[in-house]
Amino acid sequence: MPRDTSPQDGDEAAATFGAAVAAFEAGRDEQGNLRAEFTFEDVPSPKRLAPFAAATAATVRRGDADVAWGRLVLLYDPSGQDGWPGLYRLISYVRAEVDAEIAADPMLCQVGWDWLTEALDARTPGYGAPSGTVTRVTTEGFGGKEDEPAVHGFELRASWSPLPAGPAPAGVAGNPGTAGPGAGGDTDPAALDIAAHVTAWCDSLAAAAGLPPLAAGAHAFPGPGTAPEQRPRRRR
Repeated sequence: MPRDTSPQDGDEAAATFGAAVAAFEAGRDEQGNLRAEFTFEDVPSPKRLAPFAAATAATVRRGDADVAWGRLVLLYDPSGQDGWPGLYRLISYVRAEVDAEIAADPMLCQVGWDWLTEALDARTPGYGAPSGTVTRVTTEGFGGKEDEPAVHGFELRASWSPLPAGPAPAGVAGNPGTAGPGAGGDTDPAALDIAAHVTAWCDSLAAAAGLPPLAAGAHAFPGPGTAPEQRPRRRR
């Protein structure tokens, strides 16, 4: 049950979440500079999942077509929640079009889940209690649309808690235990490296879109005099 909070507690929580959002947006903007195929957009955040929330959406374009879409939500509850091994939670949605051969692969769902967990393993200091589903979708036309080709899709819905580096508490990836509210968490966004989790999410979205991965540690360095219109834009 959430504890009572004083106005001072609320101000401190808002300031803490503000720092987390700044890291979240910095990670998104860095990915926008590195990945020309990505366009990011600010979207409304859910209101009932946690006291504090922020969200972003992305579209991936290859050639002349949009081929993948995603949404990432950052939640913060200063009191923690059951099932969260920490005070933060990230919720991810990824959708991509795939060709018929890939859609028929019996390992597609497992591979799709691995795209996310391998990115989290490679990019972040730690994460806990990963959970999610992977769905393959085939859309066929009938009647007046029967001549339209079938469209095959992949959808990944997942959530996890960002955690600082160090010994894995119960509920952390690789540890089969579970954790109570706030267990193993850290209120300092710098220790959690929220931006790295945005990078991992973008890695999974890029993989679903069939894009090659970025090298670990890659950074964008716009040259002097680069015109604003030459840089990837973020819609608001």
